[in-house]
Amino acid sequence: MAAVDPASPFAAIRQLHVEDVLLPLLWQLTIIIIAARVFAAGLRRLGQPSAIGEMLAGIVLGPSLLGAAFPGVYRALFHPTLEGVPTELFQGVLHWTLVALSQVGLVLLLFLIGLEFDFQHLRSRGASAVAISWAGILCPFVLGVLLAQALGPRVGRPEPVSFSLFLGIAMSITALPMLGRIMQELNITRSRIATVTISAGAVDDVAGWILLASIAAMARSRANGDAAVHWGESAAMLGWTVAFACGMFLAVGPWLRRWARRAVRNPQRELSLWSLSVLLAMTFGCAMLTSRIGIFAVFGAFTLGAVLSGEDVFREAVHRRMRDFVTVFFLPIFFAYTGLRTDIGSLGSLEMWGWCGVVLAVAMLGKLGGCALAARWTGSSRREAACIGIMMNTRGLMELVVVNMGKDLGFIPDSVYCMLVLMAVATTVMTTPLLMRACRGTELEPLIQASPLARSIAGGDAALDAVEPGS
Repeated sequence: MAAVDPASPFAAIRQLHVEDVLLPLLWQLTIIIIAARVFAAGLRRLGQPSAIGEMLAGIVLGPSLLGAAFPGVYRALFHPTLEGVPTELFQGVLHWTLVALSQVGLVLLLFLIGLEFDFQHLRSRGASAVAISWAGILCPFVLGVLLAQALGPRVGRPEPVSFSLFLGIAMSITALPMLGRIMQELNITRSRIATVTISAGAVDDVAGWILLASIAAMARSRANGDAAVHWGESAAMLGWTVAFACGMFLAVGPWLRRWARRAVRNPQRELSLWSLSVLLAMTFGCAMLTSRIGIFAVFGAFTLGAVLSGEDVFREAVHRRMRDFVTVFFLPIFFAYTGLRTDIGSLGSLEMWGWCGVVLAVAMLGKLGGCALAARWTGSSRREAACIGIMMNTRGLMELVVVNMGKDLGFIPDSVYCMLVLMAVATTVMTTPLLMRACRGTELEPLIQASPLARSIAGGDAALDAVEPGS
């Protein structure tokens, strides 16, 4: 092995003591976790899901607010220096440590999200749910692709095909986990309207993930610059992705479900430490497989969760073991990581803020408008259709996953990344107040009036502690 140059970055890294990196990292994690809980509690008092507060906490800790108002504090917390070590190197080590934690958390979170899918919904209200779902995919996707043609030249001319496809997907996503949490907090999960909406959201998200996997595979292969290689690699990635999904559901799935039932076959119906270890190993193993295929690791974890989603006792046992820690520790790290990458200063002109408004308007027109029209066309009343459109317009966490993927692949510019993050926050924040106004005269009105979230808005602070934080 060749000798390492004492002046090289490798030598500088070797001189770092564990405590040199651990101390600033612990400061960052402490601030992130506390800020997430404070903002979550504050937003709950305003009648918003806890995850909205966590999303806003990440943006507040980033360059947009903390960095602009208190640049010294921001640099000390998230861009510290260490004497004797190159600044970029030290900050790079801290940055990638935080990135690694956020990505591990995202893998676990997508497993839990897959585990929450209830495919039984797809067997009822099928025609209406499918029509709403396809309207919720096609309308915003087409509008997003058209918007990309006008927006691209104004934000640095990103690679047109990948930029257009990802902007279309970003417009099409529905945050099914966030939507499910909002429905639970509003006490409407058993209603007919909620059943239709959650069914449409399930179809929408499954189709969205398939499209996202396909576009990510195609975008990765486009980097070669050779059209023949590009299409060949894309076809191979898609083929392996389909093979992985089919293998998981058809071949491995029955064995996994039998294992899941055995894992909770005890008087307490709890996962043992051994079973939890096996489950984590399988989650990371599936994530590694899809990463090796060439798509994102989170798809593997999501697929494993979806395969096991029908095992109710197992799902509850997993939630008791994993949900709280993932929600309190890993989820705020992901939101903070997103916020630290979001610089509102990148929208440095009235024109860019105008385009941000256009992005929000197009997102709402495509998703809310398209789904409401489809619901009306399939027999819902005007107010019921409005409620369905409003709920389908929820973006939340899943939108942030998509835009982070686009940024990691290098074809969503900083300004567009900021626009899409703000759109995700805005469309999620508006869901509850709009729904509470639109529900008048529908089956949802008495259910919402009796919900913990409505009581918390009216001043029932005790309801805050009764509702589990949403993902």
